Amino acid sequence: MSTQTAPLPPGGAPAAVVGKLSTLDRFLPVWIIAAMVLGLVLGALIPGLNMALEAVKIGEVSLPIAVGLLVMMYPVLAKVRYDQTHRVMADRKLMAASLALNWLLAPAFMFALAWIFLPDLPEYRTGLIIVGLARCIAMVMIWNDLACGDREAAAVLVFINSVFQVLAFGALGWFYLQLLPSWLGLPTTSADFSFWAITASVLIFLGIPLLAGFLTRTVGEKARGRDWYENTFLPRLGPWALYGLLFTIVLLFALQGETITARPLDVARIALPLLVYFLVVFGAGMLTGKWLGLGYARTTTLAFSAAGNNFELAIAVAIGTFGVTSGQALAGVVGPLIEVPVLVALVYVALWVQKRFFAPAPLSA
Repeated sequence: MSTQTAPLPPGGAPAAVVGKLSTLDRFLPVWIIAAMVLGLVLGALIPGLNMALEAVKIGEVSLPIAVGLLVMMYPVLAKVRYDQTHRVMADRKLMAASLALNWLLAPAFMFALAWIFLPDLPEYRTGLIIVGLARCIAMVMIWNDLACGDREAAAVLVFINSVFQVLAFGALGWFYLQLLPSWLGLPTTSADFSFWAITASVLIFLGIPLLAGFLTRTVGEKARGRDWYENTFLPRLGPWALYGLLFTIVLLFALQGETITARPLDVARIALPLLVYFLVVFGAGMLTGKWLGLGYARTTTLAFSAAGNNFELAIAVAIGTFGVTSGQALAGVVGPLIEVPVLVALVYVALWVQKRFFAPAPLSA
């Protein structure tokens, strides 16, 4: 995603993308790591910051963090060409692959990793399983855009994940925490998942920016035309997505900094299966898209939508069910600690893969 230049078409040459990135985009990994460190420092140095951040909430999410998430999502969704989403829905191979990776393979893989790496730590194990069930509906738009994926495909896959999340999260939680372990002769976990809490999370953090993005493009193009909208308006709006991302990361790590720094060995044990998960699922998505002949843009979208997780929802469910100081909540917090830098690195991996294994896509308006 180039925030200071005109948007490039999905699948554009990686060299062109990197060359046109603004300073903010080019050093994104540096800014993200700095935001994490700043959040940890603020959480350690400012007494009562956690209480202040948690004073007002939207559902189970701190209001300042909720604002950051909305600011992060809106510019990305304003970029989507909504009049082209019907072409994505017609791609049955993409739809089938996304559903299989997101709702069959990825949760099952996280379940296996949680039991392999954390057999003696049931709270962290449960937290990881919850993370695996929370499919990405937010930051995938950022990573997809940076890697020149298909924006319209990303929007459609996010919408599908959102619907499945509302309908299936509770049932899948019961299956992976109670039913499947009992079948395998393993200890079970009892947990109640609030259907309405999950519904509210999806409607707020996806529905509001999605509606705003759709209305912005519709009104903007009708008033000034597509050329003005994409070459003048979007470059001015674009940087706010990364501002929102960095702001959210600072607050998130300030909120949970004490917990993270007090248990470094536990964090390391949680981090290892997460690292394996992100790398393997992303690789599976890229290989699946290549095998199905989806092309670079949609293959990249498929891979990031499968590898990313909705850690906001995972944290909210863990806190709401087990408490803010629970091991389940800590596992949820470690999620973005690993996910953010790993998926940023995978953006560059995707651009490298495009250059070597995919035919260049023709540039078009």
